[in-house]
Parts: sequence; structure tokens; C-alpha cells
Amino acid sequence: MYALLKNFSKLPLRFIQNLAKSVGSLLYITNSSIRRTTEINLGIAYPELSASERTRLVKQSVQSQCMTYAESVKIWGSEPEFALKQIRNIHHPEIFTDALKNPNGTLAVVPHFGTWELLNAWVNQHTSPVIMYKPSKNPDVNRFMLEARQRLNATLVPTDETGVRALFKHLKRGGFAAILPDHVPKESGGIYSPFYGQNALSSTLLSKLAARTQCAVIGLSCLRHDDLSGFDIHVTELSSDILSKDLQLSVDTLNKEMERMINIAPEQYVWGYKRFRKLKGEQNLYKKHA
Repeated sequence: MYALLKNFSKLPLRFIQNLAKSVGSLLYITNSSIRRTTEINLGIAYPELSASERTRLVKQSVQSQCMTYAESVKIWGSEPEFALKQIRNIHHPEIFTDALKNPNGTLAVVPHFGTWELLNAWVNQHTSPVIMYKPSKNPDVNRFMLEARQRLNATLVPTDETGVRALFKHLKRGGFAAILPDHVPKESGGIYSPFYGQNALSSTLLSKLAARTQCAVIGLSCLRHDDLSGFDIHVTELSSDILSKDLQLSVDTLNKEMERMINIAPEQYVWGYKRFRKLKGEQNLYKKHA
């Protein structure tokens, strides 16, 4: 598997993208699990779409998700300079540079949206980030990802109490960290909060860190051009309510702000993830559609 990933990453990016898009088309027409989950999620998130609009968005999303995973392998197997060459435009870089001046540190909100792995090389030009790292269950994939991340001037910490403490200390020293907060957490690490109209179990980690440190909190995303000519980085100013010591208000605001980020290009969000599997009242939207 390791050799396969290494060799795959040596293929030209455009070839990899077109191959992944074709795989996405195949997964769409074969009624795969990724298609079914994407259909359910998009039906929840955008109920106002017509049947034809939703069908088109589902197909685009399945293709985009395949491209995101394939692009990540390419980025992991390449030098940081390769990733930097793919970036065409930076939208609102001043928000990023201003945030880095905050003596209490900076937290970036990075949803599973676009090609987020490409952000690492760009951020690394400006600061030394701390990245929370959850090892892959596959040792070959784990080795491949670790090699990629260690090429950057980043500190990797585990997704446990040790890692949270390291993240907190880094922020208190004025450092930078990125968190992907749109996963379904354990019950102990989350509260219920509206996300696309559903009262979904949502992570509290970023909100707790923001409240304790009063750091700068910004949104970061990296979006693919439709013609595959490159990627744009978007820096988003987020509501200061995320810094509130009222945990419910902070998480509610964070979810709302992630929706705002995703709505720029909803086809590039990872809708194949069962984000709504833990809703208030034990409801399971996926079982109903199985």
C-alpha cells in the first residue's frame, strides 16, 4: 500500500484529478453508499433545491469528494513547493496576517471542505503550526501521511488530553493551530447545536480553547477551480461570538459560520460523511433511508 501511494502521488495532478472525477461518476451511477449519504445530507442542508438541482449537486459532490482524497495523496507525496505552485489567489490575506499578530494566538476553523491538505504548505510559510493528528488505522497510510506532515515546520500532537494541553500552551505563547471541528464528537466532547437545520452533536474543543485563550479565530479553506487550473485560498473573518464563555452561543455561532463558509461552494464539502448521525432525541436519519 505504501509503495502504491508513493507511485500514485508521482502521477501528474491533472491526470489524478480527471481519474478521480471518473471514479466519482462511477460511484454516482452505481448507487454507492457515498452517493446515498450525500443525497440524504444535501436533502437536509438544501431543502429548497429542485429535484434536478439537487441531482446535479449530488453528482458534483461525489466527484469532488473523490478528487479531494486523490489530491490529498498527491500533496502528501510531493514537496511543499509543489503545493504552493498550485495556489492562484489568496482572498483576504490581511485577515490572516492581522490574526497572527494576536498575542493570545490564532485558531483556524478548517471544515472538511475543498482541498484542505494544501493549506498546510501555505500556512507554513507564515508560521509554525500545531496540528492535531489522529493516526490512520492503516499503518502504510499512516506512514505516508506522517512523512508528508513532517516535511513541514509543524508540530504534530495526538487528539487526546495531551494534545489539547499542547495546543493550549502553543496558543498562550501566541502560536497558530488549525482545527477541523465539523466531525461528530464523543458525547463527552460535544453539545447539541443547530447545523443546517438539525440539532446535531457538535464538538466543543475549539469553542473551549477560544474562550480560555481569547485568541483570534479565523476561517480557512482551499477551493479548487472548476476548470482544474489551480486553487484559491479563502480567509474568512468570523463572528467574535465564538470567543464567548457561553459555550452554547459559541458552538451555535461556529456551526453557523461554517455553514457560511461551505455555502460558497457546497459541491466541494464532504457530504459523504454521516454528520447528522447523532441528533437530539436519538434520531438516525441514515437508518431511515437505508
